[in-house]
Formats: sequence, C-alpha cells, structure tokens
Amino acid sequence: MNILIIGSGGREYSMALAISKEKQNHNIYFMPGNGATSTMGTNIDINDYDKLAFWAKNNNIDLTIVGPEAPLVEGIVDIFKQNDLVIFGPSAKASKLEGSKVYMKNILKKYNIPTATFIETTNINEANSFIDNMNLPIVIKADGLCGGKGVIIAQTKEEAKKATRDMLSGSSFGDAGKSIVIEEFLDGYELSVFAICDGDNYIVLPAAQDHKKLKNEDIGPNTGGMGAYAPTPLVNETLYKKIENNVIKPTLEGMRKENAPFEGVLFIGVMVVNNEPIILEYNVRFGDPECEVILPLLKSSVSELFYKGATKDLKSYKLDIKNEFGVAVVMASKDYPYKNTASTQIIIDEIHDDDIANNAHISYAGVKKENNELFTSGGRILVCVGFGTSILEARNRAYALCGQIHFAGKQCRTDIAYQALKLANE
Repeated sequence: MNILIIGSGGREYSMALAISKEKQNHNIYFMPGNGATSTMGTNIDINDYDKLAFWAKNNNIDLTIVGPEAPLVEGIVDIFKQNDLVIFGPSAKASKLEGSKVYMKNILKKYNIPTATFIETTNINEANSFIDNMNLPIVIKADGLCGGKGVIIAQTKEEAKKATRDMLSGSSFGDAGKSIVIEEFLDGYELSVFAICDGDNYIVLPAAQDHKKLKNEDIGPNTGGMGAYAPTPLVNETLYKKIENNVIKPTLEGMRKENAPFEGVLFIGVMVVNNEPIILEYNVRFGDPECEVILPLLKSSVSELFYKGATKDLKSYKLDIKNEFGVAVVMASKDYPYKNTASTQIIIDEIHDDDIANNAHISYAGVKKENNELFTSGGRILVCVGFGTSILEARNRAYALCGQIHFAGKQCRTDIAYQALKLANE
C-alpha cells in the first residue's frame, strides 16, 4: 500500500514504525514529517489540503492517516473524501468533540454519558457566581484547541476567578479561551482509553495511563505528555464493559443522531471514581505519548486496522495483542513547556546491550536533520519506549535507553508508571 501520514511528532513516527514492521511492503509518505521520519519514507511539504488531496490522487495513495487534531478540526477528512480518497479520521463536524469543549460537554449531557457537573459560559459574572457555589479544587477549561494545555485546576476560588478572567479576556489562550467550561474536580485516577471507530462499529485498544505534569509525582504545569504506559492494571473487564456500554456505544449512537457519525480514533479521557468511569474529555486522535506504547503492542496489522476503520469494515478485523507491557518516557528540551530552547545536537551512544537493542526503541518527535546529523527542534524531542513481561521490566528498559541519549539541557521524568508499580507492590 501507498500510505500518507499527516503530522510531524512522535505519534506519527510511531505509526510509521509499526507499519514498517509488517510483512507487507508499504511505501510511506509524511506531511510534513520530521528529521527522522525520512529514514522510513518520504517527507513532503504541501500544507494546502486541496493541493495535498490532488497530490495523493496523482501518487496513488491508498490510505491517509491523520495524526494531530488541528487538520481534523480544519476538515482535511472532508476534503479527501470529496476526492474519493480513503482517509482515517473523523469529519470536521465529528471533530468538534475535541475542537470545542462546550460542544463535547453538551453531547455528554444530551446522551446521558457520565461527566462532571459543569457550566459553559462566556460571561464573567455567571462564571464567578458558579465558582462561589463550588467545592475546591475547581477545573477551568478553554473551549478551543490549546495543545493539551488549556486546563487549569484552581486550588482557591480566587485562582479560579483569575483563570476565568484571563481566559475570557483572551490573554491566556487567545480566541480558544473566549468560551469556557467550569466543572467540578473529580477525585480518582485518570485513564486514556482508545476506541477505533468506523461510525457504527468499534474496537477498544489496551487502556493506557498518561503523565501530563512536567515533574515527578505529578507536580508542575501541564504538558503535552511526559510519558505513558500500557496496558494499565488499573482497568479490569468490568470497567472496560462499563466504558463500552455507558460511554462508547451511546457516543457513537449520539453522533449518528447528530448527523456526524464518528470515524477514527475516539480518545476517551476517563476519571475512575469509586469504580465508575466519568468522562473528563474526548479527543479525536491518538494521544501522544500513548500511541507510542499502544501500537507496538498489536500483533495484528496496524495498517489494516486503520484501513478497515476508514472503509467501515471493522467487523472483519481481528485484534491480536501481545502479552507484554510498554513504557514510554519523553525526553524534552531544557525550557519545555515554558519557552523555546535553542537547537542542539543529539548524540546517541552505540547500544551494545542486546536486551535494550531488542526490547526498546526511540520514537522521534521534535527533531530536524542537518548534514545528516539530528538536532533538537521543539519541546518534546523524542520518546524512549521499552517493553517487557512486566511494567517494571519495560520501565527499566525504557530508562536504560534514555541513558544512551544526550543533548544539552535534556529533561525527563524519572517516575513514569509509578502508580502501577505502587499498586503491584501493595
């Protein structure tokens, strides 16, 4: 197959890596890709979606996979389908589940899908009145896309009112924050659950747990994600069934009623409270770095999964999962997520340990290539992914790989998967 992957991060690199390991030979293209994706395929630079669709037709692209949320919200899927191209991802209308938190919360409310008590508002007085009657802490969310950073958990009512004021004025998140959601704080543990959907049918992948905060023990600002592991022992079959029956099925049914059938990856941010799944948010694409640990756990074909999802044929796909765990550790630049850091060269030691070489790999994200050498080019630079028969074994291999990678100012958390390891030791 000729496959086009839209995006430039570790998520898109991981998609290509999983596809490149299949028995079939695929020709992979990236738009725009990064400095390392060219080792697996061809990077192209066509930002106009109409022109990109024209290029895809002329180059006989059999399947396009969209990685990040922005092209989905902007309607790339609609444009490709109008050109009779097979593309995996939701329409612009269905992508509002991520593009607008107000829309998403109203869908949850309308179709009786469990979520936190909330209001949506553009009015500062209404917001302050609601805050005055809430228990602490209080969650404030910008309506639009903020790269995973548009959520404030306020510890005082004064902090909540300031966050509200900053969002509604446009000073914190621009136009994305001029409508907001204020909701109750849920006390539980958070999961990332991914359902591959074709509008009617779905396949649930192993649940993962992300680590959003910058520092160990979940301290510091929210980031795009500093690490993840899967599958998580925090989910059992009973919880999976509740998520399917109380969340996925009514969501797909509801989106059909809204004339926006959901096709693609439904990323369900779940808070488990007293063994009940409460929905924090929906995203309409794979999480990053969750994608980096989940896709390598599939024995069955990743390209076939995406193709059948894009052609309404998921019923015929047989999911086969390895009996392994994966742990991903993000290595970020010195000043992430506060500001950009000057580019610096990445040095990777030659790996002599067969255990690491055979059970761990790098997924490249914010990198560029100059004179055939890799340099940092962004906030989250790369992801070290380890696998093993236990979470501890996978984690140790991921961190051993981290030790082989060097660039000025590198930072990473050292406690990825700590909740699962704590549970294992209890």
